[in-house]
Amino acid sequence: MAVAENPPTLSHGVQSPLDLVGDWWVAHTKARFEKALAWDLLALGIPCFLPMIERTAIWGGRKRKVLAPLFPSYLFYCGDWEDRQSVLKTSRVCQVIPVRQRQRFVLELDAIHRALLCKRELTLYPFTAAGKRCRVARGPLQGIEGIVIRNDGTPRIVLEVSILGQGAALEIEADLLESAE
Repeated sequence: MAVAENPPTLSHGVQSPLDLVGDWWVAHTKARFEKALAWDLLALGIPCFLPMIERTAIWGGRKRKVLAPLFPSYLFYCGDWEDRQSVLKTSRVCQVIPVRQRQRFVLELDAIHRALLCKRELTLYPFTAAGKRCRVARGPLQGIEGIVIRNDGTPRIVLEVSILGQGAALEIEADLLESAE
């Protein structure tokens, strides 16, 4: 996996999406432009979050490990109206969506970020799960909330990004969960 082709998941010097202040925006990118936009934003000094997961790709008959965006065609960034204009000028986005419920959104992004830091396997979950809302009671993911689902008998918790109507499913031991309701 070539390091130069992959931007950092979170802007340099930022430990968590919780550390960023200002307005949050969701950049809906053109197909396969997420990493290029992340590099552009880093160059412009606009803090961004691009959650990526490792996938196996086959090129020329060879298997390779690559980092791919967890949410294809989406990148999250924090900035003001002028930063929004700078993002639009990159010609890499279809639209920019303002985040209205900032606190909830940042907590959702932080849950995704913490799961990535723990090197837990995440899979894209294409719609918001309907089920019981639970919280991780202990361990490195303590405090993360999500919707619990069962998939082939394996307990999973869906970490939602409600503005996208998507989330990421994370395998979790059932005894680590408690009701959040």
